[in-house]
Amino acid sequence: MNTIHSLIADQDAAAPAIGAPGRNPMTFADLRALSDKTVAALNGIGIGRGDRVAIVLPNGPEMAAAFLAVGAGASTAPLNPGYRADELEFYLNDLQAKALIVLEGDDTPAVQVAKDQGIPVLVLSSPADGPAGNFTLDTSNTMASAAAIGGMSEPDDEGLVLHTSGTTSRPKVVPLLNRNLAASAHNIAATLNLVPGDIGLNIMPLFHIHGLIASMLSSMSVGAYVVCAPGFNALKIFQWFKDVNPTWYTAVPTMHQTIMARASRNTEIVEGMRLRFARSSSSSLPPPVMAEVEKTFRCPVIEAYGMTEAAHQMASNPLPPADRKPGSVGQAAGPEVAIIDFDGNPVDQGGEGEICIRGGNVFSGYENNPDANAEAFHGDWFRTGDQGFLDPDGYLTISGRLKEIINRGGEKIAPREVDDVLQAHDAVAQVVTFAMPHDKLGEEVAAIVVLAEGKEATERELRDFAALKLADFKVPRTILFKDEIPKGATGKLQRIGLAEKLGLA
Repeated sequence: MNTIHSLIADQDAAAPAIGAPGRNPMTFADLRALSDKTVAALNGIGIGRGDRVAIVLPNGPEMAAAFLAVGAGASTAPLNPGYRADELEFYLNDLQAKALIVLEGDDTPAVQVAKDQGIPVLVLSSPADGPAGNFTLDTSNTMASAAAIGGMSEPDDEGLVLHTSGTTSRPKVVPLLNRNLAASAHNIAATLNLVPGDIGLNIMPLFHIHGLIASMLSSMSVGAYVVCAPGFNALKIFQWFKDVNPTWYTAVPTMHQTIMARASRNTEIVEGMRLRFARSSSSSLPPPVMAEVEKTFRCPVIEAYGMTEAAHQMASNPLPPADRKPGSVGQAAGPEVAIIDFDGNPVDQGGEGEICIRGGNVFSGYENNPDANAEAFHGDWFRTGDQGFLDPDGYLTISGRLKEIINRGGEKIAPREVDDVLQAHDAVAQVVTFAMPHDKLGEEVAAIVVLAEGKEATERELRDFAALKLADFKVPRTILFKDEIPKGATGKLQRIGLAEKLGLA
């Protein structure tokens, strides 16, 4: 089972695969038939193995099914539906997508952007009376042609492509092969001891590696059932818990905190829940929150460590009776994990250094980016850019990030991307974007601006300007006006530690 398609094909045909609150489930037989039909339709318009299909769909079972069905015979490129036109223009061009899938009636700017770039737009429609996730794909407006390589994807064919923010303004392209995705799905399923009888409630975005692999594909790999909510909604989550009665869910720390804030108002539902565990990943879970979730739901919280370049999971705390260590992201859970010094040598046990990984789920390198690859790999070890140490039991603790990426509740933001947008305002002479600590999100986006001589601008004006070009989570929540940009001792700009220097920590 080394491809997306084989994960689906090898399961009990009659078992439920994908569902949604209040809707009948799609079985694995349904999903296989949908995959066959979708791949045939794509092949008929010249899209085959390794060709990229961008997907801009709202969260839910249709997005999940599209990822699996398209991924069976092509490469999926899920994009955040919240992106502005300028962002979609960049990503669609950078991906060299051969088609774009959108929901029937969805007023997304992606349609016009695709048309401007000459990319065929395929409209997905979902019958109201069909099982959750079932869809038809309208290819009638696209010229028929033969795919270069048709049929179902092989292990070494690309199955998913995502962008990851780097320390430059240009996000890097991360191609993941079918075998990377399958390896990660198997790793996560083994860590969590998933079985066909498990029911996962997916509340994670399905344009994010966390939702796609940790929630969806890991479940598919063992024939388990995933119920897909239409995104995360704090007002509806406990009703979903009641209706779905899941055995597990995975989320980022901010979601766990929000759920806990409403738990006391839903004690009757909480009492009836049967969670086997809750999983947390994508940013650090504060130990008090972990303790509160465990006490409230009477189950262990499994904190894990993942990133896009590893098709998500790298390390994880184990299930009981093994120890879970609050503050630690657990033991190696799939790939090998090592701590390496700046010269590329392994450090002694307990010593701090850069966290490096290698294994079947780890990608082979960024696309068309030799400089980034030279920096990211030490031999066959991938350098994560995170700093940490291993304790005597092999549990990994992350002590900091070597890179400048802002981690806002699991959403990664490249500071220079925000710099470039703000710099385009005619009142801005200089700008530096940096991470400011936040009690719930971990980090928030902040910026220092030096105004051009004789020009004026307010914080609100600059935030509104940024919002025209950036997704909401990238827009700085705090903008400080200074006469000059603070510099380090050597005169160079230092984003890391800037919040502390300014007294904002």
